[in-house]
Formats: sequence, structure tokens, C-alpha cells
Amino acid sequence: MGCRLKGLDVRDAGRMHPRSGLCCVGCSLYRRIDVKRIILAVVAAMVGGCSTGQSGGARVEAKGGEAHVGSLRLGNFSMSLVVKDLAASRAFYEKLGFKVIGGVQEQNWLILQNDASTIGLFHGPMYKGNMLTYNPGWDRHCQTLPAFDDVREIQRRLRAQGIEMLAGADEGGSGPASLVLTDPDGNIILVDQHVPAPAK
Repeated sequence: MGCRLKGLDVRDAGRMHPRSGLCCVGCSLYRRIDVKRIILAVVAAMVGGCSTGQSGGARVEAKGGEAHVGSLRLGNFSMSLVVKDLAASRAFYEKLGFKVIGGVQEQNWLILQNDASTIGLFHGPMYKGNMLTYNPGWDRHCQTLPAFDDVREIQRRLRAQGIEMLAGADEGGSGPASLVLTDPDGNIILVDQHVPAPAK
């Protein structure tokens, strides 16, 4: 289980490289990243506590040629935040009602949850920027959904709309896989599927 990204790091979100890995905003150099750190961070965020997820129910169909919000089922959602002071950030989010449910403060990462919301706090070189993470096939309790949009199907549909991946899933596979993209403002989005493709 964990992220399956392949190791290149884009250092300028404004100039996305189509075959790179995670993107760090604000620099113009490309360099190798420590894949183990990504795996640790992603597994920590996902295993430490799951958050909101869309059910396997009917999706909202497009009307008038426009896609609606429910047209892609991205699954479980969590947010990874890079923080300057882990203790101060923990204290702040605990005041908002979050409780620590995972992580190791001495290793500079914590997972906190408030009802259906999960955040990961990371201090140090694991990430260079905040990241949104979705897990196709998981509900908010990390239980496998009976029906969901496979990460490869999500990738095909995004590419058909002209969205380029920073790192893509193997189209020929059927097991766990990941893709990475950024939004127009350079925010990193990881779609990380930990379960096999749904049966057809």
C-alpha cells in the first residue's frame, strides 16, 4: 500500500513536466525526490485516518454538455499540510476540534481528524507544498466500495478533457495505481488508488 510515483520532481508548477512526479511550487529546477519519503507521507495520511468519501451510488449525469461535480467519483479525501511548527499547528487544529489519530510527532508528522475531515501535518522535507489526496475505491473509513471509478478511467477522462498528468497510472494495469496533476494555481492533487480495479 502507498504511493506508486516514479521519482521525478517538478520544481515549477507553472511549467509542468508531463512525465514528472510530485510538484513543488516556486523553483525552476528539476531534481530527483526521495520516493521513500513520499510513500511514508502518503501511507501515513491514508492509513492514519480516512476522511470523506463518495458512496458507490449513482453519479450525477452531465446536462447540456456540461459535466457536473459528481461525474467523477474520486473517493476518500484528505489534505496534507506542510507546517513550520508542528507543535503550534497541532495546538491550533486541536482548538478547532481535531484529534490526533496517527503519526509520530518526533518524526515530524501527525494525522488529525474531526468527524469526516482528515488532515496530515508534515514538518520538514517530506513535502514542499500542500497536497490534496483522493483514494478511488475507498469510503471515509478506508473500506473498499463495491462500485467506483478506477484511477485509469479517471485518467482517461481527464486526458480527454485536455488535462495533463505530472505522473500517470499504467493504462494496462488493473491493480493499485496513482496519478498526479496540478490545478491552475499549482496546487498538487494526488489520486492514489490502493485497491484493484472494480469488477465489471
